[in-house]
Amino acid sequence: MRIMGLDFGSKTVGVAVSDSLLLTAQGIEIIRRKEENKLRRTFARIEELILEYDVGEIVIGCPKHMNGSSGERVELTEEFMDRIKRRTGLPAVMWDERLSTVEADRIMMEAGVRRENRKEYVDKIAAVIILQGYLDRRAVAGKPAE
Repeated sequence: MRIMGLDFGSKTVGVAVSDSLLLTAQGIEIIRRKEENKLRRTFARIEELILEYDVGEIVIGCPKHMNGSSGERVELTEEFMDRIKRRTGLPAVMWDERLSTVEADRIMMEAGVRRENRKEYVDKIAAVIILQGYLDRRAVAGKPAE
């Protein structure tokens, strides 16, 4: 079983999956959609990836404000998570994603990715950061690999 990490945005969903030992996260793709409220194809693609990668749990980035308060994006993300749970039957949790996009940008700058090309990868890298944080916390808490 693997864990899937999702960075849910208004036009994209960055997707990452763990290795089978639940130690590392790898970015796999960015799901793009034309309209924010059109999610049918997004859910279908996520379900395909769940089967392909043998996913048993989902972690979704929670976009809280820097002061810890919740806004409209948190509400939309919670609705997205509820729909994912219903469609897949898998457990899903929200994970604090504050600064994940900033960290993704920093990583790409250090790697020499040109500014105009960073937007192409930022959501996938943010999904990796979200999932890796969750995996690291899980390992520290002593939760065994399943």
